[in-house]
Amino acid sequence: MRRETRHAAGVDLSVLVWDAVSPAHPPVVLLPGTGLTAENWSEVAADLSRDRTVRAVDLRGHGGSDRPGTYSVELMTADVLALLASMGEESDVVGHSLGGLVACRVAARSPLVRRLVLEDVGLLRPRMPAAPVRPDGDLAFDWAVVEQVRPEVDTPAADWPKVLAGIAAPVLAVGGGPTSFVPQEWVDDLVAVVPRATTVTIDVGHEVHAARPREFLDAVRAFLDADEVDSAS
Repeated sequence: MRRETRHAAGVDLSVLVWDAVSPAHPPVVLLPGTGLTAENWSEVAADLSRDRTVRAVDLRGHGGSDRPGTYSVELMTADVLALLASMGEESDVVGHSLGGLVACRVAARSPLVRRLVLEDVGLLRPRMPAAPVRPDGDLAFDWAVVEQVRPEVDTPAADWPKVLAGIAAPVLAVGGGPTSFVPQEWVDDLVAVVPRATTVTIDVGHEVHAARPREFLDAVRAFLDADEVDSAS
């Protein structure tokens, strides 16, 4: 594993890279949720890197990436679009929670997204705003991310259905089941809007990849490699 810095849309992104041991598949980009960093993907990334290059991203305001003080899903989308352009090759993208929302907008706008995995991401709908309380002590991210992005989740932009309907890449939605705070029916609603989407439920809560990495990896690998198996048969 190594760390690299990529200049994105006006910020520098810190990216952890696991070079493929034996390259056999397209690279994959991992986008974490709010407050989480690239290290949160370590177990999943180490496994995937057996046969593909893996890049786990610190979104702006997180980890080693710049903390400019201005945050939104759209700004993070522009960052990741710039990252993919700098890589210059078709890649698979896996996004968890906030990273999944960013991944949706990226996939709707970039032909470089080959396949997309959304971990516990539902169709956004208006909900009662609830101001979160900042935890004590040092954080691995800028708390302003929560203050500025949370309202976008509580009162979603009107274009979200159009964004989802515009995703051309195949999508796998991994739901965390009834123990997650994201209702499974919201995940199902998202799948109903995306043209080429399927779903799998792993009943373990919101952080599926961290709580059940083996089951998560089995589902992700089967999905990412399915078209390659089909074309070879």
